[in-house]
Amino acid sequence: MPVLGGPDNRSGGSVDSATDTMEHAVIFLPGIIAPAADRYSPLIEQLPRIRTLLRDLAVYDPEVPPESYSISVELNALDRAADVAGLDRFHLFGHSGGGAVGLAYAAVRGDRLVSLTVDEPASDFTAEGDAVYGWPEFDRAFALPADQAMSAFMRLQVADDVPLPVPPDGPPPPWMSKRPAGIAAFVEAVRKYSVDQYQYTRFTAPVYFSRGSRTHPRWEAMQERLAKAFPDFTGEVFEGLHHLNPAHQSEPARVAAILSAFWERAESQRHS
Repeated sequence: MPVLGGPDNRSGGSVDSATDTMEHAVIFLPGIIAPAADRYSPLIEQLPRIRTLLRDLAVYDPEVPPESYSISVELNALDRAADVAGLDRFHLFGHSGGGAVGLAYAAVRGDRLVSLTVDEPASDFTAEGDAVYGWPEFDRAFALPADQAMSAFMRLQVADDVPLPVPPDGPPPPWMSKRPAGIAAFVEAVRKYSVDQYQYTRFTAPVYFSRGSRTHPRWEAMQERLAKAFPDFTGEVFEGLHHLNPAHQSEPARVAAILSAFWERAESQRHS
């Protein structure tokens, strides 16, 4: 379920009158592993003057993803979350799986977006990207026993010499039990969904694309493709970072400053 909040309301409930003075309404979509509240807490703490809506991926709404699950389910869930929050137009920030949903949303519902920010989106859904995605590697990862599949999946997100993070001590959080089935369903949905690159050229709002220099090389190629497609595109590389240690978690103050300026430009362009 979505969580709506402001500077003094980050865990849910109604938004107080301070919301009326905030500058930007932003929906945050996380990747396929960590929930939005965990993923974005460090960043949102550095963004006191925004209205935030944290929306976990819809693949985790039911206990088990249904066979009918698709990327369109995610797009419809995002629409509903914005409607319930009373947001006709909004800024969208998505990391990994959430970034892929953001790109798909911009392609078909871009009129609702004031801006789009994507951090290493899981896919751009283009035929060119699909042709070099490395699907056989993902198939091999998901064919492994459950206790090995997650590590293999994470390995596919970073450069070959980047060490994987050590799992924390103690039992896994309750939400982790949904992840193996959710990841498999999301990856399959990505494989089935496509976007004609021309659809991106019609999205005229500003787009900000970020990636780490130590992430998997597929994101460098994706950045180059999207830079040619979107009319208003800004790409940024964070040195030494990667998909499992993204800038919005490791350098939240820096990213907050970048986003604040980016959103301000988008709002000025919207009203010009």
